[in-house]
Amino acid sequence: MEALGVAAREVREASELEGLAGLIMPGGESTAMALVGEAGGIWPALKAFVAGGTPVWGTCAGMILLSDYAVATKEGGQALVGGLDARVCRNYFGAQISSFEKVMSCRLDEEGKQVEGEDGQCSGVFIRAPAILKVGENVEVLAKLRAAPCDKAARALARQETASEAEDGEPAAKRKKAAAEEREVLVAVRQGNILATAFHPELTEDLRWLKYFLSIVEAQQKDSPVQNSASA
Repeated sequence: MEALGVAAREVREASELEGLAGLIMPGGESTAMALVGEAGGIWPALKAFVAGGTPVWGTCAGMILLSDYAVATKEGGQALVGGLDARVCRNYFGAQISSFEKVMSCRLDEEGKQVEGEDGQCSGVFIRAPAILKVGENVEVLAKLRAAPCDKAARALARQETASEAEDGEPAAKRKKAAAEEREVLVAVRQGNILATAFHPELTEDLRWLKYFLSIVEAQQKDSPVQNSASA
């Protein structure tokens, strides 16, 4: 954000959320971030912050934490901040060694403005990245691509997707095969004050996503002016 002339600072404690115009929840290891967040006492404050309507952007692990549902998590599940009506799969594309840069279908132009009609294209860097499998009707899709899940993610998806076998009668073997196939997944979405991207915009020179988030912050400030934008 500093590249766009916006003041930014780190947030480590709940009290540091006060007075922010926007918050960026960055990439990292979502399970570790959740454990630290709960132990440090910032979790309830983050949930209240998101629910309060201040613009929040989650990238990679941040996207996972903002989602209401997550699959392929650690045993026993994972603590989530929530707020985004989405089902996300952790490490959909694979481990660190499987990181990549890929062109995707995108609904933002280079200035960070939404385009109408046919989607454009942009590039994203994916590092142990998640993918969104499904969203609610109030969630707007901003970027997507086609990709097959890694083996671990495919197994998690197969377990989830075979759970309804008794209801519809479809064989488990068929569902298991389908879970490993290439599919369209969502990698950038927005729901109200929440922006979520599976990739790392800060690792490219493309500023469209930063500009887009800044436009969300500026629009919200017209109703309730605040002075700072921050990255946590």
